[in-house]
Amino acid sequence: MLYVKSMLVLLFVSLVSAANVSAAGLQKASATTKKIKLQNKSASPAADVPVPDVTKKISPQSPVISPAVDVQATDTTKNIASQTQLRLIDQIVAVVNNDAITLYELEDRLSNVERQLKKQGTTLPAPDLLKKQILERMITEMLQIQFAKETGIRIDDIQLDKTLQRIAKENKFPSLTEFRAQLEQDGVSFKKFREEIRGEITYARLREREVDSKLVISEGEIENYLNNQAKQLGKGEEYHLAHILVLVPEQASADKIQATRQRAEQALTQLRGGAEFAQVAAGFSDAKDALEGGNLGWRSADRTPAIFLEVMKKMTPGETSPVFRSPNGFHILKLLEKRSKENPIVIIQTQVRHILIKTSELVPENEAKNRLLIIKQRIEKGADFSKQAKLYSEDGSAAKGGDLGWISPGETVPEFEAAMNQLEIGQMSSIVQSAFGWHLIQVLDRRNTDVSVKEKKKQAQMAIRADKSDAAYQDWLRQLRDGATIEYRLEQAP
Repeated sequence: MLYVKSMLVLLFVSLVSAANVSAAGLQKASATTKKIKLQNKSASPAADVPVPDVTKKISPQSPVISPAVDVQATDTTKNIASQTQLRLIDQIVAVVNNDAITLYELEDRLSNVERQLKKQGTTLPAPDLLKKQILERMITEMLQIQFAKETGIRIDDIQLDKTLQRIAKENKFPSLTEFRAQLEQDGVSFKKFREEIRGEITYARLREREVDSKLVISEGEIENYLNNQAKQLGKGEEYHLAHILVLVPEQASADKIQATRQRAEQALTQLRGGAEFAQVAAGFSDAKDALEGGNLGWRSADRTPAIFLEVMKKMTPGETSPVFRSPNGFHILKLLEKRSKENPIVIIQTQVRHILIKTSELVPENEAKNRLLIIKQRIEKGADFSKQAKLYSEDGSAAKGGDLGWISPGETVPEFEAAMNQLEIGQMSSIVQSAFGWHLIQVLDRRNTDVSVKEKKKQAQMAIRADKSDAAYQDWLRQLRDGATIEYRLEQAP
């Protein structure tokens, strides 16, 4: 604030000094075609001097301007003041608590999204509609980053690099260097990509800590789920789905709910008129997968929400549902494909144990990490893993020596599962970080298992958890927004 004011004072002094330059001085400078050098240099900033970005912390004066005085005396008939210009550096489009989103950041993200949609072959939505969608997403991301900082979540460079290396490997690049070269060849800034991945890890950790770890699923829910699956659709069927979700704010008024429904109906009207589903999803959907065309991929019946299954009973592949309501908001569902999966499923289960040291506001990451490193060194020198787990692990499995039993794919957080899958039987991992803290993992055994009744219950539990998690996460985001101060300035942008 003080910085902006001081810059405006300097601009005023510069203009006054320029106005007092004599006509004789102008004529002399014109004859020699040289730039005028004002006598009071300290009061006249040089042209095009970079001005620090003060828009990231909020000032009520927006847009931010910088004096750009470019005085040429080549034409004696021109007044110096008329050559003085106010050069727009950036403009704030939204204020989120004490932080800002600038027009440059919004347009940069918009450019990236447009490039992504074109690469996918998706017709672009209307520019204003897409810009507002992206701004809403950036606001939600900023709120989560702010909350993560306040509650002690930090993603260090070591973990970030490991994640990037895994992404490179999954994309079949032999090294991170080659992956980076390909990104930059495609016009993607590696620095920005790196920070986007840091953000994605942060959001995942927040979700695991604030939502997933608090979910409770009863045996009755599991039994009801399995019974409903058997009644509603045939066994072994899988569905390729896409959807649009228009969220209803928490404690919304009747008018707000009606306005939200009308927005969903507007999206359906465009679909009925022949618009591509991916295009409409990018322009209307509030779901995380909106910019991927709302594609949910292939889902078995036991991994599909019951309300979706009920709607799909009347649909054939290629058909789009009418608008329907769920606790989260209004949905439009498209059944892209359908297939039968009658062969028995064989999965690999892993018997594993671990030691967990949790992080919190009182126990920072480095402290938790160092404590676990000391435990690891003891075990490497001959200490019993099970006894160390009983003494020091902060997980519920501590009483069993850290034994988690037989683990099926998808039952643990991604960081834990990825590290576990890389271990041989009997091998102990290096320390692994997840949203819950730092883990030391040891694989005890592995086996191939047919999907049994017990396994079906586990899969049902996972499906219920995924369904509940989505709803609970949206509720949590709504509460986060409700508790924030958000000011929109997009309409004021040029």
